[in-house]
Amino acid sequence: QVHLVESGGGLVQPGESLRLSCAASGFFFSDSVMRWYRQNPQTERDLVAVLTTDGSGFYYADSVKGRFTVSRDNAKNTAYLQMDSLKPEDTAIYYCYARQTWGQGTQVTVSS
Repeated sequence: QVHLVESGGGLVQPGESLRLSCAASGFFFSDSVMRWYRQNPQTERDLVAVLTTDGSGFYYADSVKGRFTVSRDNAKNTAYLQMDSLKPEDTAIYYCYARQTWGQGTQVTVSS
């Protein structure tokens, strides 16, 4: 059974950083493309970044380019989303997605 668990969210001030983690189980993690999405009450669930099997991110949403970085540790079955220079508009619930399965999400709030 595919299972994804996000962690690392929290409340930060503008300009600060957070690193989100997505712990995966129940499938061959190293063979799977991982995706990060986010959603707030005003928007649909939007794609933020895509992480390829070799650890290189080949897609970032325009709104996060240059500030967010995806990575993975296949030995730990974990994907990461490093978020720097956070802005209030980054406030959302962040989800990881793989193998047609969503995690439960982790809340990120950017506010002064």
